[in-house]
Amino acid sequence: MQRPAPLNGMRHIALQVQDLEACERFYVDLLGMEVLRRAHADLVYLTLGNDNLSLSRAKAPTGEDPQRLDHFGFVVDTPEDVDAWHDYLQAQGVRVTSAPHDHADGARSFYCLDPDGNSVQPLYHPCVSGQRLG
Repeated sequence: MQRPAPLNGMRHIALQVQDLEACERFYVDLLGMEVLRRAHADLVYLTLGNDNLSLSRAKAPTGEDPQRLDHFGFVVDTPEDVDAWHDYLQAQGVRVTSAPHDHADGARSFYCLDPDGNSVQPLYHPCVSGQRLG
C-alpha cells in the first residue's frame, strides 16, 4: 500500500491543561490567537487562521511535571521576529527557558512556558517561514 498524498504541516494540537482560563489568556492575550469555538466550559478551540489549538481542562492533576509533549512551535516570518517575541513575552512576565539562538539549519528560536508548563517555541525556519496560508 502506498502512502497517501503528503501531509501539509502541523495544524492541530490538543493540550490538557490544569488552569484552562490562564492558558486561554496566554494564547489569546499574549500570543494573539483567537477563540474559534468554545465547545463547553472545559474545552476551547483557538486559531491563528491556519491552525487549531484545543485546550481542555485536565480531569486529574498531572503531578510535578505537567509536560505531556516535548514542545510545539509557532512559526514567525523573520529571524528578527523571534527576537521581538522574546522581548515581548519576557516583558509580559512569561517564563523564558532559553534565549534566542541560531540553529545549524538556518532556523532561529527560543523557548518559553505557558501558564501550565507547556514548552512553546517561537520559530523562524527558512523552509516554512513567510509562507502564509489562505
